[in-house]
Amino acid sequence: MTAEPVQHWPVPPLDGYTVDDLLTLPGLPPHTELIDGSLVLVSPQRYFHYAVIKLLENGLQLTLPEHLWIVREMTVIIDRRNGPEPDVSVIRAEALTAMNQSRFQASDVVLAIEVVSPESMSRDRDTKPHKYAAAGIPHFWRVEQTGNEQPVVHVFELDQTTRSYVHAGMHRDRLKLDVPYEIAIDLEIPLPPVRPTAE
Repeated sequence: MTAEPVQHWPVPPLDGYTVDDLLTLPGLPPHTELIDGSLVLVSPQRYFHYAVIKLLENGLQLTLPEHLWIVREMTVIIDRRNGPEPDVSVIRAEALTAMNQSRFQASDVVLAIEVVSPESMSRDRDTKPHKYAAAGIPHFWRVEQTGNEQPVVHVFELDQTTRSYVHAGMHRDRLKLDVPYEIAIDLEIPLPPVRPTAE
């Protein structure tokens, strides 16, 4: 009888991982993030998360000015020990310089969007917005699932004096804004069809 191979996880450095580690460690699962020197592995995606990202990406694209670009699930370097991955980011177009590019600087990000999942709730509501604000990202949206399984978008704008976000509105059925550019998105997500159960 052959013994099962033992899975060996890397031992983190004494001072934690760095962005360089995040970008070069072999075998990391897709969409691994770096928060305060710790690697954060992402849980399997739920349909709500997927559907909201697709909805917002498509909606943002409709009125996107030429000097901006939309990317999804790409690393944003905040500092040496923080490389989170917003679900959707609006970046300055000149920041995209190569087809094999895998990251952007926080200074290139105009809007960061996080779609809250049960396992990421604390990070999406507290840790990440705090870091995005401290890094000077001017706009942040947090998207949550309501009781009727539809999204609600909390919009935040950066207070430059305090380097913290100010809540600028909550949107349920339609998102209509004039910053960071003119945006109008219907927020209804089609629900999966209900299949009859066998009797």
